[in-house]
Amino acid sequence: MSDWLEHSVQVEVPVGIDLVWQLWSDLEQMPQWMNWIESVKILPDNPELSRWKLRSMGLEFTWLSRINRKIPHQIIQWEAVDGLPNRGAIRFYDRHESSIVRMSISYSIPGAIGEMMDDLFLGRFVESTLQADLNRFRDYAIARATEKT
Repeated sequence: MSDWLEHSVQVEVPVGIDLVWQLWSDLEQMPQWMNWIESVKILPDNPELSRWKLRSMGLEFTWLSRINRKIPHQIIQWEAVDGLPNRGAIRFYDRHESSIVRMSISYSIPGAIGEMMDDLFLGRFVESTLQADLNRFRDYAIARATEKT
């Protein structure tokens, strides 16, 4: 038995959409700004598939993710095809001199973990962690933009 939880967070990045898209599209770099993500490996025989490893609070989860929809400078949408059930989308909004990055994630937590943690507490914890990840992405993008000038 499991329950699905959903979260959406966003950040404004004072960097143009081209660089924001380029940085986010490089999935294997995500552990640099996403604290829970230990590794992302693109499968060499199918670049739409990637193997993810999440580690947090002594727990470890892995999954194989497939990109279902990818529109440059607009959206990357995915779903897990095995392992930890999850799906979501990263949406990009061009604000000319800046960009908005909006992350929406849904995931299923195993019943035993869900029983141990109050949904409200878990939801607040996950959402604050995702927001911190997006804030780190903003800082990462600013640093990359500074390097390019």
